[in-house]
Amino acid sequence: MLLLAILFSVLLLVNFRLHAKWGINTSIAILLNYPICFLVGYLMQPEAVNHLFDLSMANNIPVFLLGIGFIVTFLFSGKSTVKNGMAVTSLANNMSLVLPVVFSLLFLGAWQGAQWNTYLGLALAFVAIYFFSPKINSENNSIVSPMLLIAAFLCYGITNSTFNYLNKETAPLLGGTIPFMLLALIGSIVAGLLVLIFQMVNKQITLDPKSVLASIPLGIPNFLSFYYLLKALDQAGNNGALVMPIYNIGVIAGTALVGLIFFKERLSKLQIAGLAIGTASVILLGL
Repeated sequence: MLLLAILFSVLLLVNFRLHAKWGINTSIAILLNYPICFLVGYLMQPEAVNHLFDLSMANNIPVFLLGIGFIVTFLFSGKSTVKNGMAVTSLANNMSLVLPVVFSLLFLGAWQGAQWNTYLGLALAFVAIYFFSPKINSENNSIVSPMLLIAAFLCYGITNSTFNYLNKETAPLLGGTIPFMLLALIGSIVAGLLVLIFQMVNKQITLDPKSVLASIPLGIPNFLSFYYLLKALDQAGNNGALVMPIYNIGVIAGTALVGLIFFKERLSKLQIAGLAIGTASVILLGL
């Protein structure tokens, strides 16, 4: 399951890589990919929609808000990229892994049974992620808006922690993984359409056929990557401290490999070292 999650996540990032080449507005494609995600989930399990509102409103709201959180995270990350640069923001997003890992260890019981190899593997995972992050240009490394950077870091970490927690506590009550995802996607769809309408009214973006159609190949791997990630968490007893580092390293390494083979991107010595360290991390975490 985890390998499938990594595979579809890599395909998702390949989409982004092709957007610049084909002149696609990534913001439009992202905001419109959530209805596609919902359609994929519905086609996989049509009866899932019958379970969406089986719970009390109090139990539905956190899942709905999680979906909104995905949009908020995207907005903060985009704003931080504009203000602070891609390298700094990417590093903050990647290192936000520390929040779901700590949350899983402290509040989801992942620390029980954890031995030296787990903690060493986690430490090496963060070193590998740092090495793989885009190099920060020393001539343009000033952080213009630290609050935006902190907001992006916290949003990524909090949404991933909440994602893990609700998968454990709420998904079984909703009838499984797909009903849980569909309810969260309703929140994403509502928030995404509101953002899209606001930006169109203020003439910040203009819909174009290419960007609208790009939401289809984006939405399919997006849904499947989250679906198989949730399944991997289920198999690991929702041990995010184990699953999330392996998943992140797998996606980073897989994306680097695709870039090397298909886009002729070269790996720096630091990235090669990161690949070796990441491999060692995965081995330690799997012991």
